[in-house]
Amino acid sequence: MRKSLIITILAILLVSVFAFAVMAETTTIRYFMWDPEFKDLEQELINQFEKENPDIKVEFTALEPSNYWPKISAMASAGELPDVFNMSSGYVDQWARDGLLMNIQDKVDQLPADDYFTKVFSTMRYPDKESSDMYGIPYAWVTTVLYYNKDMFDTAGVEYPSDNWTWEDFRKATQKLTLDENEDGVPEQYGFWWYGRYAHVEPWIYANGGRILNQEKTRIAVDDKAKEAIQFLADLSNKYNVSPPKKDTVGIRQNDMFPLQQTAMWVDGSWNIAHIRNMSQGAFDWGIAKVPAGPSAEPGEYNAYGWPDSIVISKTTSNKDAAWKLVKYLIGKNRPLESYMAGKVPIYKSLANSEEWLEKDKKPQEMDIILELGENMGRTSFTIGWGEWRGYADTGGAGMNGVLDSITNGEMTVEEAITTFTKYGNEVLERYYPEQ
Repeated sequence: MRKSLIITILAILLVSVFAFAVMAETTTIRYFMWDPEFKDLEQELINQFEKENPDIKVEFTALEPSNYWPKISAMASAGELPDVFNMSSGYVDQWARDGLLMNIQDKVDQLPADDYFTKVFSTMRYPDKESSDMYGIPYAWVTTVLYYNKDMFDTAGVEYPSDNWTWEDFRKATQKLTLDENEDGVPEQYGFWWYGRYAHVEPWIYANGGRILNQEKTRIAVDDKAKEAIQFLADLSNKYNVSPPKKDTVGIRQNDMFPLQQTAMWVDGSWNIAHIRNMSQGAFDWGIAKVPAGPSAEPGEYNAYGWPDSIVISKTTSNKDAAWKLVKYLIGKNRPLESYMAGKVPIYKSLANSEEWLEKDKKPQEMDIILELGENMGRTSFTIGWGEWRGYADTGGAGMNGVLDSITNGEMTVEEAITTFTKYGNEVLERYYPEQ
C-alpha cells in the first residue's frame, strides 16, 4: 500500500515537473492585425501554427482599421509594441527610420525566392527601395488594372484592350464609347473616368516610365514622362470630353461609377473586383487588362503600379526567432484563401496560381493578368508624409489629389497644377527630409 502511494506521488511529481518544464520553455508572442473581418480565419491559422510549434504561444488581437494605427502608435510611444504586427506600405519608411522595426533581410535571404512574388518586396526596403534591406515582408499584394465593360465594347464595335494597345488606341476607344445622345455636351455614358486619386493617376505615369519624385524620393520632381501622362489624362477630360469633371460626380462614390455603368473604362486597384461583383450582380459582362504602356516608356520595359499589405517584427522584441517563425507561417502556403478578398493576391505563388484563387468561373476571366503584373511591379510614390503631400482621399485641397481634380474641372492647366502641388508637396517633404 505504502509502496503504491510512493509510486503515485512520484508519478505526480514527474508529471508536474514535465508540465512545468514545458511551461518554462514556452515563448509567448503578441500579434496585432488590422482586419477583424478575417479574425476567425486568422485565429484558425494561428491555432494550426501553435499545434505545429507547441513551444510558442500567440496572443492575437484584431482591431478595426480606424482604431489600429492610433493603438499601435500609442504602443510604440510607450515602448510596448507587439512582437508582430501589420504594416502599411505608406508608413514603413517612417517606422523603419524611427528605429521601430527589425531588419529581417538575413531572414528573407533564407527563403526560397521562387516561391514568392519577390518584385513586391521592394516596397518594404528602407531607405532605398531597390538595394536597401527589408524591414517587413508582404503577405498579400494588389496592383492597378484597367476595368472595361465588355457589353459596351461589343455595342460600340470596339475591340477589347490588349497588351499591344497604345495610348492613341485607348483614346480612340474612349471616344467611340462616349455617348451624348441629346448632344448637350454632357454624355450619358463616358468612355473613361479618372480624377486625382493615386490609383487613377500613378499607373499611367509609371506605365510611361515617369517619376513624380527625385531619385532619393525626398522631393517632388515631376519629370517629362510624368507630365506627358498627366497631360494625356487632362486631354481626355478637357479636349475630348470622354471623362467627367470631378465636380460632376459629387455624391457618387468613385468606385461605383463603373459598376453603375456610367463609364466604359476605369483604372483602379485590383481589390475592387469584389466590389464590382457584389454591386453589379451579373448585370453586365466585364473584364480587366493592363494599363497600356506609354509612348515614352523604354521598349520592353513595363512598370506595374502596386503595393503590398505586410507584416513586421518589432525591433525591441525579445523573441526574434519565434516572431520570425510566426511571420514565415503567416505568409506561406498554410494561409487560407478565404482570407484574401477577390483581387488581393497571396504573396506565396502556389496559392495565387491555384484554381481557387483564379476563380475562372467568375468575372473577370482575366485574373492571370494580375499575376503577370506582379512580376513587373515597379516604383511607387510612398514616402514619409505621403498621405499629406499626395492629398490622400482629399478633394479640393492643396495636395496632389485635390489639385489634379482641378484639372478635370477645367480650373487649372497641367503646368499650373504641377507647379501648385510641387510647391505644397515639397514644403511637406522638407519637414521630413530637411537635409537635401
